[in-house]
Amino acid sequence: MMEDSTLAQVGKNLREAMKILEDGEPDVGMERQLSVRNIIIPGPLQGDGQDVTSILHLVHNLIHEEEEEEDEKPVQHRMQNVGEQGHMALLGHSLAAYISVLNRDRLRKLTTRIQSDTTLWLCRIFRYENGSACFHEDDRDGLVKVCRLVINARYEEYATEGYTALSSQQPVIYQSTSCRPGLGQHLCSQLGLPLSSLCTVPCNTIFGSQHQMDVALLDKLIKEDIEAGKLPLLLIANAGTPGAGHTDKLGRLKDLCDQHHLWLHVEGVNLATLALGQVTSAITAATRSDSMTLTPGQWLGLPAVTAVTLYRHEDPALSLAAGLTSSQPVEKLRALPLWLSLQYLGHNGIVQKIRHATDLSQTLLLKLKSMTSIKAAVGFLFILLLMTLFMYLVDTYKWSSGGSTDGFCVGEKEVLDTFNRWLGEQLAQLVSTSGVDVVELEDEGTCVRFSPLLTAAALGTQLKDVEDLEEKIMELVHTMSSTISLRQDFREETHRHSPSLTYVENLSWPGLGAVRYEPQLAEGMDESRRKQEVEKINNNLLKKLQEFDTDVVFSTGGSEFVTEDSCIFVGMVTEDVDVSELADTIASLGREIEESGKLLENMTERVRKGIQEAELQLQKASEEKLMEEGMLRQIPLVGSVLNWFSPVQSSIKGRTFNLAAGSLDSTDVTYSTKAQADRAALQDTPTLGSKRSTGQKLFQHSSVSSDPMSESGSSSPAEDTTVISQGHLSAPLPAPETPHPAEGAPHVQGTLELANTHVEATEEEEEEAQLKDQELDQSGR
Repeated sequence: MMEDSTLAQVGKNLREAMKILEDGEPDVGMERQLSVRNIIIPGPLQGDGQDVTSILHLVHNLIHEEEEEEDEKPVQHRMQNVGEQGHMALLGHSLAAYISVLNRDRLRKLTTRIQSDTTLWLCRIFRYENGSACFHEDDRDGLVKVCRLVINARYEEYATEGYTALSSQQPVIYQSTSCRPGLGQHLCSQLGLPLSSLCTVPCNTIFGSQHQMDVALLDKLIKEDIEAGKLPLLLIANAGTPGAGHTDKLGRLKDLCDQHHLWLHVEGVNLATLALGQVTSAITAATRSDSMTLTPGQWLGLPAVTAVTLYRHEDPALSLAAGLTSSQPVEKLRALPLWLSLQYLGHNGIVQKIRHATDLSQTLLLKLKSMTSIKAAVGFLFILLLMTLFMYLVDTYKWSSGGSTDGFCVGEKEVLDTFNRWLGEQLAQLVSTSGVDVVELEDEGTCVRFSPLLTAAALGTQLKDVEDLEEKIMELVHTMSSTISLRQDFREETHRHSPSLTYVENLSWPGLGAVRYEPQLAEGMDESRRKQEVEKINNNLLKKLQEFDTDVVFSTGGSEFVTEDSCIFVGMVTEDVDVSELADTIASLGREIEESGKLLENMTERVRKGIQEAELQLQKASEEKLMEEGMLRQIPLVGSVLNWFSPVQSSIKGRTFNLAAGSLDSTDVTYSTKAQADRAALQDTPTLGSKRSTGQKLFQHSSVSSDPMSESGSSSPAEDTTVISQGHLSAPLPAPETPHPAEGAPHVQGTLELANTHVEATEEEEEEAQLKDQELDQSGR
């Protein structure tokens, strides 16, 4: 048998391309080329063209472009594990392009064989006898074409009259409330039907599962539509709902459809279990349906593989008119990637992959049963071989002995939804290969879903990942339990510091809570100015808290938690956190920042007023001196002679400016004690925290009694003080919120020096006068 060199070259090129895309190690020349041309901005088409390697490297950089931009904030990306079976699927796309150029006869024979083999294999694997197959890219297209087939079959004049034939009897399509969101609307849009042709059937409310279609109610709705002159057309049932993975009562639904001449279409992940040796009767009933949609690409980890809709219909002309089959050989090549992959895996390989998914789900279920705070069954059977849903529940008995739970019932469901959403997001990041995600159920609320059939093959999930998932669940549950037990205590501690602190109620925040510092602002301040001041102080307070060496996380909460007035969000905490110390620290830091801000704002005004007062007092002292000594003594030569004959003791005193008090004081005390005096003794800035043992972090309980006003605060920049000797100033340094604190320093320092110059002017004049008197006394003697 002659080997086709082109086919061999296609396989070789694919392997080389995959190696470049997966490894992505460009040579030096390629790096230089990429550095010159920005790959983000589209550029003109190269005139001479590029080689394959350069193009593949460009594709690699475009794929990983987002990862390079997010180096500062790493994000977990679930990259599909492309194994050998994945390479076969990718090879199928390359071969389809090659086969499409064959002559028409050879192309027709080859495509017919490929589609026939694939259809036969799928029907045997999934127990669907005497079925035909439609291969489509969008997993909803098969249902659209099936609906078109049923319309052609039920309306005989539809082929000639079109949609006018529907006016005699309006068609009705039935679906469950648990169906995929938007599926019914998509059908009506593609078929050109009004939304009134879509009937949504509620699920059971009293008997049976809350996620199963109510069969009795469906029967009633069908009879009402028939009496109204409508034509029941098709029923969409679930073998594994998208949210909870539950299966409708397919046997009863099939009997009801036969009774009213409806077409029954089934879809869902649980159809994959038809390939196993032992199948439940609820799933086996799906083989009686008129059509069902399979997604083997998701189940087997095959990239870019089409979905398949298996159906039974005896009229090939109607199937062709509905688009379920095609007369174009190229259209049949859609089955080629799946045809290659099924041969590569074999029947045993397909069964093994589905069995592996069920084992992973059952293993996690057994581990979850031992956790008291995790519930894996909420009102109905949550586990159907291929999907495990679980949620975190409050252990009120445990928390009643370790923390306060009063008031937790208010919004309890919303709080649980918030914490379960956080649990799912954390598990998805910490154990990314597990493929867990978060689902919202109408009655149960937020749950974490583990669906290995849809993710295990692509992510390469193994039993070790399930063990890691169990370990992380236990750690996160312990953290959530500690946080919820301390939420009410933190609220009470915040209220104890009222009105300085305000507890912000936000049930959607997964953490200890949110708090806002309320500064004491002047009455009558404009509302916009008040908000700016509150936001400024709380932003600075947040920065100070983030500088502490602690396990407690402080943040703004992100864009989804933005409130009208800015506040500080406290994240998850452990059981050893002292919420009383936490609230005390937030309140004391807020006061320090508020006082520092007020001092900086008032310093310039105080200095300006002090200079004006000093100038007035100096002018007044000069006038008093003139009145006391007379005009003649002010003449330089005459004054000296008069002072020699009749010395005069000057009464003018010096002045010193107290910045802290904003007042002028006499220098008598300064010259008598040789040191400057303050109006009040300087007080040390209170320190934050308590004495801690080695390795103990802030806000943690200590077994040793400690002084809450010592040591730990000495390392914080909030406790540094600045002393200005000339101005008697003792105040905290400007808070780190000021972007450029040095910009205002030259002005304040220059103003202070000017004040000191004016104040000390009289001291220099007095000293000069005393020296002149001494000289005159000595010359007279």
